[in-house]
Amino acid sequence: MTDHFSRRGFLSAGTLLSTGVPPAEPARKPLDISDCAPKSMLRVHETRVERSRFPVIDIHTHLSFSTKSEKGVFLAGERMYPMPAVDILQIMDRKNIRTMINLTGGFGAGLEDAIARYDKAHPGRFYTFTEPSYHRWEEPDYPKAQAELIGSAHRAGARGLKIVKTIGLYLREHVTSGRLVKVDDRRFDPMWDACGELRMPVAIHVSDPLAFFTPTDRFNERFEELNNHPDWSFHGGDFPSNAEIIEARNRVIQRHPRTQFLALHFGVAEDLAGVSNDLDRFPNLSVEFGARIGELGRQPRAARRFIEKYQDRVLFGTDAVPHGDDTPQQVFGDKLYEIYYRFLETDDEYFDYAPARVPPQGRWRIYGVGLPDNILEKVYQSNAARLLGI
Repeated sequence: MTDHFSRRGFLSAGTLLSTGVPPAEPARKPLDISDCAPKSMLRVHETRVERSRFPVIDIHTHLSFSTKSEKGVFLAGERMYPMPAVDILQIMDRKNIRTMINLTGGFGAGLEDAIARYDKAHPGRFYTFTEPSYHRWEEPDYPKAQAELIGSAHRAGARGLKIVKTIGLYLREHVTSGRLVKVDDRRFDPMWDACGELRMPVAIHVSDPLAFFTPTDRFNERFEELNNHPDWSFHGGDFPSNAEIIEARNRVIQRHPRTQFLALHFGVAEDLAGVSNDLDRFPNLSVEFGARIGELGRQPRAARRFIEKYQDRVLFGTDAVPHGDDTPQQVFGDKLYEIYYRFLETDDEYFDYAPARVPPQGRWRIYGVGLPDNILEKVYQSNAARLLGI
């Protein structure tokens, strides 16, 4: 028995003997987990990295959005723009961002408008990707038509194709109803081939964090995030497992070796061994870490070894969204980029992975990986420049 417990026991016994009444237990203070925002008492070194050591190509941003969506399927090519290019450029210049890739450029007239607003108005500072025309999915000639649309988008100036998790988790046989369409559905094969022939990389996001495929209960490490966004849960119903989705994605990559695929969000950032196996199997696969430094930064030694090993195939991305206040880990601004630079350039310990009062993806903090300059330069810009041919 320690001295602490001995004293408490002595005092308790004394109270009982003197009053005949057992001492009251200290009152518990109820606290809703959403109100909990503990301040760390650690005194650790803090580095503010205001500008990246090398110019940056952010391969993963969302500067425009579809004007119409239904049940997770984006149906309109027309775009809405949360922030004008001139305001975006001010932040880019402050943070040493050479180029931003707008992945959600849409298709048709909407794509042409996005390219005109960004790529053509500010050459070299922006590049735009196209997206599939899901609203045409039920047309008998969809496979051929979608491949031809990739050619049209390329002629309009699109630099690549963006695949959101619409394929595999939202798109159904009747667009928004019926059986889920699988990632490796053969009707997409002409589209993948067209991207390979035109040297348009495919930025592919078909899965989500592993916790999104488990029950939203007290054992789920991302309970608060899923509780705030219940539509992000893919547990139950007719949803495939995370493993099934990745296996289907891998079959697509294997069937189309001439097409370059970029796994957004590091593929499955919680499973670096699995991602490593995928990179070893498929030379036409690369990864980027948009909205996933929260995962990589809590396994910094493994993350650094991974980046060192695959230093020519890891790209810089943030998943930045102008005015994306509902997802603090993605809000485009100075603070977001400073966190990413700190993660990559320093050995700092136990710091926030998002500019938010409460960690939005999980209640933990991260550690820097302190990459050497030769690897930093590749991650910041040259790997993306090679993939995009710029």
